[in-house]
Amino acid sequence: MGTRGWISPFDTAMFYRNEHILGNALNKTDITREELFITTKLWNSDHGYDQTKKAFEKSLKKLQLDYVDCYLIHWPSKKYMESWKAMEEIYAAGKAKSIGVSNFTLEHLEDILAHGSVVPAVNQIEIHPYFQQNEMIDFLTKHNIAHEAWSPLGAGNKGLFEEPTLKALAEKYHKNIGQIILRWHLQRNTIVIPKSSNQKRLESNIDLWDFALEQTDMEAIAKLDKDKRTGPNPHNKFFLWFTTFLKG
Repeated sequence: MGTRGWISPFDTAMFYRNEHILGNALNKTDITREELFITTKLWNSDHGYDQTKKAFEKSLKKLQLDYVDCYLIHWPSKKYMESWKAMEEIYAAGKAKSIGVSNFTLEHLEDILAHGSVVPAVNQIEIHPYFQQNEMIDFLTKHNIAHEAWSPLGAGNKGLFEEPTLKALAEKYHKNIGQIILRWHLQRNTIVIPKSSNQKRLESNIDLWDFALEQTDMEAIAKLDKDKRTGPNPHNKFFLWFTTFLKG
């Protein structure tokens, strides 16, 4: 941990086209490298053993770093196993302090576990009260793989913030609905990546440590599960194929 007593996490990706922006910003700050946790991701157009290594070096150059703290496969498109082999070598060389995956299903994870030599550190997946992924979380917990939620507030599911259950809990705990949902994630041991450009919301999203949801309230939220995604399905072969032609 850095001298300030906290770690600054940054989640980026080649496809987000912001690695160079983050690199330039970090180059101008006095925050030490040890105080940063930088995650970036391999895009679908760069899958394959050689392509992965080249893409990783490009990401390092854009980030102006000697290593990243975590390197993820963004989606399980074709040749992801070849990419994983390359990432294992990147990890062994110390250029990525950990490696993991994003949007991988149970089938994809079982493939990695069966044919790889390194267990993924994390699976970054869509999780929110309408899409709770309980079977996946059980699997990840069993294999000591961290579960990290993107879209933890259910972006695209506007009805989530109109749920009577969540409104009642917000009133009970004197918190807003977003805080109730994020606290629910934390009590499931899920890492959350809430996205916002609003200063007040950013502050609200980290104000989660002065309350805890009771077990009955956790069970009430569990009943909201609709098995409903907001993002693409990792089993959608057309999506995985089409995105190999998209460049970051």
